[in-house]
Amino acid sequence: MSEILFYLGAVMIIIGGICDLFGAIGLLRFPNFYVRLHAATVGTIGGAVVPLFGVALLALGADFLPHRYAIAGASFITGIIVLLAAPAGATALAYAAHKARLVEWKPKVDHLAEVRGDD
Repeated sequence: MSEILFYLGAVMIIIGGICDLFGAIGLLRFPNFYVRLHAATVGTIGGAVVPLFGVALLALGADFLPHRYAIAGASFITGIIVLLAAPAGATALAYAAHKARLVEWKPKVDHLAEVRGDD
């Protein structure tokens, strides 16, 4: 059982590295702020949360590791906090940029135009 947890954690860490790579490529290649913000969020969720869960599983699977339950618990709690904070932060940034009209773009559909009229 511990070997399965160990290898599953290692695979999750590799998946996190791949998500970080795709997020970085998206930050460089995407055309405007909003799409780049999406790439940054993908890099944060996939590149930080998934590896943290992988570290938790890896620590649980490593019988030789002292304090493995503390490491697994801290990694899992940190992953949950990042999982909750990253989308909220990205949404706040996008909303603030849209409301302040700091980013020039030509929207095809603007669902926040009604919100702008209320202020």
